[in-house]
Amino acid sequence: MTVDVNLLATLPVLIPLATAVLVLLLDAALPGRRVAHLYLTGTGLLGGAIAAAPGLLAVSGDRASAFCLPTGACLYAADRLASTLQFCALLGALVVLVLSWADWSRACATDRAPVVAALLLGATAGTVAIPAAGDLGTLLVSLELATVPTVALVALTDPRWSSPRRADAVDGAVALLTTSLVSFGLLALGAALWVVATGSALLTMPTTQRPALLLLASVFVLCGLAFKVSAVPFHAWTPLTYVTAPLPITAYLATVSKVAALGGLVVLIRALGTVDNTTLLAVALLAALSMTIGNIVALVQEDAVRLLAWSTVAQAGWVLLPLASLSSRAAHAAASYLIVYVVATLLAFVVVIALAHLTGSTSLERHRGAMRTHPLLALALGLALLTLAGLPPAIAGLIAKVVALRPVTGDGTWWLAIVAALNVALGIAVYVRWIARLLGRPASVQRRQDRPVDAGSSPVPPARHTPISSWVLVAVLAALLVVGSITPLGVI
Repeated sequence: MTVDVNLLATLPVLIPLATAVLVLLLDAALPGRRVAHLYLTGTGLLGGAIAAAPGLLAVSGDRASAFCLPTGACLYAADRLASTLQFCALLGALVVLVLSWADWSRACATDRAPVVAALLLGATAGTVAIPAAGDLGTLLVSLELATVPTVALVALTDPRWSSPRRADAVDGAVALLTTSLVSFGLLALGAALWVVATGSALLTMPTTQRPALLLLASVFVLCGLAFKVSAVPFHAWTPLTYVTAPLPITAYLATVSKVAALGGLVVLIRALGTVDNTTLLAVALLAALSMTIGNIVALVQEDAVRLLAWSTVAQAGWVLLPLASLSSRAAHAAASYLIVYVVATLLAFVVVIALAHLTGSTSLERHRGAMRTHPLLALALGLALLTLAGLPPAIAGLIAKVVALRPVTGDGTWWLAIVAALNVALGIAVYVRWIARLLGRPASVQRRQDRPVDAGSSPVPPARHTPISSWVLVAVLAALLVVGSITPLGVI
């Protein structure tokens, strides 16, 4: 049997993986050169994004395929939607690298810099491979490659942290690992049932005489992927891991990891073709529960990171919402919403991290009056929150919600549309409550020793200014949201 390999099509995956190997080799040849490792890591992520960029302009039906069998089926196939998700994941990881640069380049982190850089590259490569997976083996391996390195990234904390803070990070890593193992078990069981039902491991339009078995397989795979996207009731790891992980890694989990989850869901939906009503109902219930519980719990949070964690759960419901319909554009609508969410959430995390270093805490109370004390950062955070809420002048967020709702209303699933509309109001309450803190009177200054940096680490004196790299990220991400609001692109 002849297989058409075509490695050029897989460059968005191969470049980060090859860079991870080069980072480790560089560490062996030049130990202690931590900054060189980080520059090489950034080059690898940027190179992967450049390799994925041509796919953004692909017309309908065009695919960059690799490992194609004589039957015409390919184990790797990236169309415009897959390339868009790949491009988003690689640039999101690049933003996280910039956020982590100061911590990873410190003298106390010399030995860890190449390790964390290689882990970041490996996890991102797995994320990039998922949307283009053409068979169950590629999907399962890619999902684990996208997940397992993040466990280590959560556990590998800043050496300056206190022992209790490090122990908390280990707890968060264990929660993520446990969830990942359960998720993989469900996915593996679903994959086995899929092979039994269809007689093939390929993720193509299935033909089976056992539709009930295929339905069971799709439900197991859906449940396994629901862990990755932080959908209720598979979300328990999210608040714990987000709060205990280093803040840049939390940003990675909240954004790039969600690209991996949606990529897996898109692969599943496309493979099923005409989705059974039972599967649609399962997706609809996951979406409704996620957005409702996420928003309700976020309403009572007093810590910015914990609020963003529950916001991620709520936003997962919006990402799943279009997939609960039979529309041929459902996957594109979900991806469109995810991209807006990723940009807005990255901007929110950049500002939260900057304010945490300026004020010494991630408490919402420390954000009170930020519009007067740190107006530029507060304006950027306000733009991100308005986008997540779907309120003008952040038209990009409003368009994203309309795009996500359109497939559901087109199918006449009115109960889900009503739940989504109610959650629009709940979401507005969540984010406007935060914006009100930004507009309020500045909080009274407390003693430095009472200011835990990075949501609970050992006391470190607050910074006097925001790094230039953070300002660059704020400017670029805010500009993307502004451009998206002025010239909304709609569905990918």
